[in-house]
Parts: sequence; C-alpha cells; structure tokens
Amino acid sequence: METAVENKLPNSLSARWAPGLSEKVELQDFNQPKGTPMTDDRLALSELAAKSGDSDFLRTIAESVLQLIMEADVDGLIGAGRYERGDGRQTWRNGYRDRSLDTRLGTLNLKIPKMRQGAYFPGFLEPRKMVEKALVAVIQEAWINGVSTRKVDELVQAMGMTGISKSSVSKLCKDIDERVNAFLKRPLSGDWPYLWLDATYLKVREGGRIVSVAAIIAVAVNTDGKREIVGLHIGPSEAEPFWTSFLRDLVRRGLTGVKLVISDAHEGLKAAITRILSATWQRCRVHAMRNALAYVPKGQHTMVAAAIRQAFIQPDHDNAVQTWRHVADQLRARWPKLGTFMDNAEVDVLAYMAFPAQHRTKLHSTNPLERLNKEVKRRADVVGIFPNEDSIVRLIGAVLLEANDEWQLLSRYMQVEAMAELNPPTIEEETTLQITPRAA
Repeated sequence: METAVENKLPNSLSARWAPGLSEKVELQDFNQPKGTPMTDDRLALSELAAKSGDSDFLRTIAESVLQLIMEADVDGLIGAGRYERGDGRQTWRNGYRDRSLDTRLGTLNLKIPKMRQGAYFPGFLEPRKMVEKALVAVIQEAWINGVSTRKVDELVQAMGMTGISKSSVSKLCKDIDERVNAFLKRPLSGDWPYLWLDATYLKVREGGRIVSVAAIIAVAVNTDGKREIVGLHIGPSEAEPFWTSFLRDLVRRGLTGVKLVISDAHEGLKAAITRILSATWQRCRVHAMRNALAYVPKGQHTMVAAAIRQAFIQPDHDNAVQTWRHVADQLRARWPKLGTFMDNAEVDVLAYMAFPAQHRTKLHSTNPLERLNKEVKRRADVVGIFPNEDSIVRLIGAVLLEANDEWQLLSRYMQVEAMAELNPPTIEEETTLQITPRAA
C-alpha cells in the first residue's frame, strides 16, 4: 500500500507515514520546474487523499505541517535543535500548551512549544479577540442547549465545533463573564455632563417562547472631554421602573454631574431622568423629525423638513424657540396635528441649544452611537436568537469593552474649554478673583 501511494506523489513532494499518519511528513523542494503544471501536485494529493481511505487525511497533514513550522521557529529562537548541545543555545524547551485552530478542514489540534525563558506564539495564529471568543461561546451555548436556529447550526458545522462539551463552554463563558462584568460594573469617578442612552432590540428565548428585549447602552463624556461606555442593561425599554433601576445603578457606581441626557422618546424615561439625575432631557432630533414628517404627505416632506430645520441653525436658544414657534404657526393651518406635535416637542427638541455651541453638533441626537450600534447589531445578527439574557450581556458586553478600549486611544471627543460654560463661577469665586489682583 505504501509503495503504491508513494508512486502517486510528484517528485517535488515526498511523504512517508506509518499507521499513525502524523509526525512523518517531509516537505523538500517547493520550487516548480519550468514547464511543470502547478495543478499536478494538487491532483496527485487529491488522488492520494481519496485512495488513502482516511477522511481525516488532509486535516492530519495540516496539523503535522503547522507543527513542523512551530518546531522550526522555536529551534531558531533557542539557537539549537531538540537535544542538541551547542554554544549558541539561549534557553531550553519547557513542554507544550494545547491550542485548537478552527479551519474548513475541521478543528486542528496543535501543541505550541513553550520555553523556559521568553515566550513564543506562532505568527499564523492571531491571539483571539474577546469579542470573537464571546461570539463562539454564545454559538456553542445555543447549540448545546438545542435552541439554535438553522443559521447557528450551519456556523457550528463550518467552524468544526461539533465535538464541543458543556464543560469547555462553561469554562470559556466564565473567563469572558469575569472580564465583561468587571468592565460593566466598574466604579465611575468625576463629573459626566453628557449622557447618551440608546436601545438595540434583540430576540431571546424565554420560557419556551421567543421574546424581544432591549439592550440599553449608556455612553457618557466627562469634564476632560473623553467619551466612555458606562453601562449596559437588558429589559423592556418602555417601563419606567426599568429606567429608574438602570439610572440608579449608574448613580450608585459614581455617575454624577449629569447636565443633559440624550435619547429617543421612551415612555417613562423623562420622569426617571428628572427624579434620579435632576438633569435636562434632549429628545433625539433625528427621531423627532421622523415623527413630525409622519403627519405630512410624502410629497411635502422636503419642504416641511427644510422649514423645521430653520430653528436648528439659530445662534442661541431664544432665537431657536422663536423660529420654531413661527414655523409651527405657519404649518398649523394645513396640518393641525403637526402644529400640535411641534408645540409639545418644543422644549425637548431644542434643549441642547442652551448648551455650549462647540458641543451642540454632538448633543442634538443619538447619532454619535450609530457606529457602535451597527457593530452590536452585526455581531448579534450572527446569533439570531440568543439562548438567554446572560448570553446577550456576554456578547454585547465584549463588543462594548473592546470599543471602549479603542476610544481611549483617540483624542478628546469634546472641547475641554467649553466645559467651563457648564459650571459658571459662584459669587464667592467671583469675589476671590476680584480681590486677588487688587491685593497684588
């Protein structure tokens, strides 16, 4: 059998193996002679795989080749081969650590060599990002519990994870949960003048049925102009007790000094903001415009939207209010419901105009969270239906943690100079500032 198989191999590739298959693959000359078709090797290897009678042949070959590459890398770092003595040796080997690699051929079980001094990590294996690990954990959990959709089943098969066990999933989830919970429950220090709240709706299995829940993401900017993700909460977004509980948790962790909260018009949220934070509420201008245009025929949307936007280009709050009321009176004759809507929305839609002009472009809506929400939805769409709420926190929390780390490497999100306008000096401070120069 061995002689027949070896005769099928091209001259550029020779393979020797025992019944164990692995650990005896040798690659010699990869340079193709001129005039030799590149497909010859591939065809011969395919024939070899088909005639070998071993469905895991290609996977075993891949494992062996990658293992040889790692062994050669470590030999170069150490300065000597295994059991070789020499003056160039830098350190000694120190066993192996297991690492699986999911490929189209299935899961490759690799052993990464360790050294007594220094560290080695193969270049063809990228360190797993926590979001990817969280995604794998959620898919595995859904698949093991038998609650996955067809999409998840296909992903499990493609990633070669059919042999996973509950214990391995539990261990992976525990590691991720510890890091995510430490991030989401971390204490907050200093003042946070601006707070954005936005909801992303996800599907989860609950009591044998599929329900929709809201993942509320909280983002805040501190007095240094730096932006951070400060909270994540799962639950029904239209209930006032839900908002009250979420905001109290933020305050308990140290969220103070909030001047303005920007969000969509969720029921019960405005009352909770007033009661817990004693802050002003800014209704998302983008969503408010959509609500306003719902009262107008589609053919009139462009004209009405342009008229309403006249209030947003005013230099200060007073002029914005006057313009808003003037436009509302003009539109009221043709669309009475639109006029009533504008009367009721005036205070909430124009609240941001009372804040520093340098900050207003980022205060009038929840658009600053748009990119973050897209990334959350992109990851959540892979799963489709979550097995439980803990899996939502695990995956979305991992996405938020990595996004927050990236934000810390960027420059300030808002100008620090304008922050002084939010806290005008008190009478005592003004007196001190006047007395000091005279005393000097």
